[in-house]
Amino acid sequence: MDEINGKEKLLLNYVPVYIVLPLSGIVAEDYKNAELKETKISLEKLKEEAYIDGVVVDVWWGIVESKAPKDYDWSGYKVLFRMIMNLKLKIHVIMSFHKSSEDGKTTGLPSWVVQYGKTNPDIYYTDRNGFPDEGCLSLGVDDEPLFDDGNGSQRTVIQIYSDFMSSFKENMAEFIEGGVIVAIEVGLGPNGELCYPSFPTEERKKGDKTQEKWETPGIGEFQCYDKYMKKDYKNAAKKAGHSDFDLSKQDFGNYNSEPEDPKFFKKDGTYTTEKGKFFLEWYSNKLILHGDQILRESNKIFTGLRVDLVAKVSGVHWLCKIDSNAAELTAGYYNLDGKRDGYSPIARMLYKRNCCLSFSCLEMIKGKNSKEHSSLPEKLVKSVLSKAWKEGIEVIGANTWEIEDANGYNQVLLNARPKGVNPKGKPEFKLHSFMCLRLSKTFFNEKKYEMFKKFVRKMHADLDYCGDAEMYPHEVESDSAITTEEILAASTETHASEPIGWDKVTDAKVDG
Repeated sequence: MDEINGKEKLLLNYVPVYIVLPLSGIVAEDYKNAELKETKISLEKLKEEAYIDGVVVDVWWGIVESKAPKDYDWSGYKVLFRMIMNLKLKIHVIMSFHKSSEDGKTTGLPSWVVQYGKTNPDIYYTDRNGFPDEGCLSLGVDDEPLFDDGNGSQRTVIQIYSDFMSSFKENMAEFIEGGVIVAIEVGLGPNGELCYPSFPTEERKKGDKTQEKWETPGIGEFQCYDKYMKKDYKNAAKKAGHSDFDLSKQDFGNYNSEPEDPKFFKKDGTYTTEKGKFFLEWYSNKLILHGDQILRESNKIFTGLRVDLVAKVSGVHWLCKIDSNAAELTAGYYNLDGKRDGYSPIARMLYKRNCCLSFSCLEMIKGKNSKEHSSLPEKLVKSVLSKAWKEGIEVIGANTWEIEDANGYNQVLLNARPKGVNPKGKPEFKLHSFMCLRLSKTFFNEKKYEMFKKFVRKMHADLDYCGDAEMYPHEVESDSAITTEEILAASTETHASEPIGWDKVTDAKVDG
């Protein structure tokens, strides 16, 4: 009996590990070149030898609703999900409302959206020079009835996303109600993250002109120059008495500027003035309210189901030693050390939405995965995870880069249970689950694969695989909208800014 009780207590330390499938090729737009056979072989191996708990799958808007509005084709995903279900693995799905490219393969937005964008490029986030990011739709069109639904009526973007998720729920009931799909991550922006596309890694085009790409450690650029966001800002500025703060005339620099170059970001620069603070509050609040609105719709759709809703925040870990935290500001996180908390308001919004927070960078170590560039990944991870846990929400972790050695895995294990394994029961703080990027042709290289198997065992607290669905999700509930007053309160509460205590090293090393 004591042995059984001991195992039950240790089970409360168990962190499920999911493998993330490739972005493209698993389910193709024409369903003819889906790489299901190879994927099945790989997942069988991972299930039988590494004892992974589940799989992370991008469900692409640009594939399912590609041909026409409300013309959904879920057939390819049903085949994939059934294969995963038969392997007795869980599924964390991502509602991917963005464009993505990987290994020369591109999954774009639906063709009817792209076609409309040719006549109205302001549906996309746009930088100060007028270059649109065609990878996702601007939050400025969230409530604009621009898109024909095929029956003579117009839909807003929020309605489009809501209809997509409702169709998913209806068509995937077998997997949701059967406990196979245990988490639904809702895409909220570029790469599915709640942020602005301020760091473009591909060239943007406008007519015959081409915009420069962002490179590390550039500050990025604000993305609020489509006509809808400009109109919103103009109205807000007029109401607040800041009409003279013209966004087109501010010295914000460019994508690859250093923080001390533009007048806005330099020490004691414009960002510290009343007008600068007003702009940053408007810019960051719009992002949080955008996330809140989409997640509210998600709550309505999935209410009563045993599934976790998830939202991802971007890990902007560079230029963190600079007073202005310029890269975080352009990304939409109004975060200034000791002066303004940019992450607690997001955590509070997610708490109201009964959502988990997804955050990456968990394997990163200063100077190893990141060049100097004032990069502080460990500090950022501690800060964001602490704020989420203090708000009472679950955290799902992920790596940013492929983990190559024991140091990376040990760093994840440290972040998974910051105060170590608790033999007496549930740790005070631990990850809900971990998403390992990403299944690839090199994943099974002997040395790396052996290390991964040890890592999964340690994440499982040295216990055997546990497939109990009851330990995973909770019921989704609806709630009221977050207010700007709540955002302001969360951003200025000093107790939320201090991170929780973290052990110096993990007590569950893969090479220990």
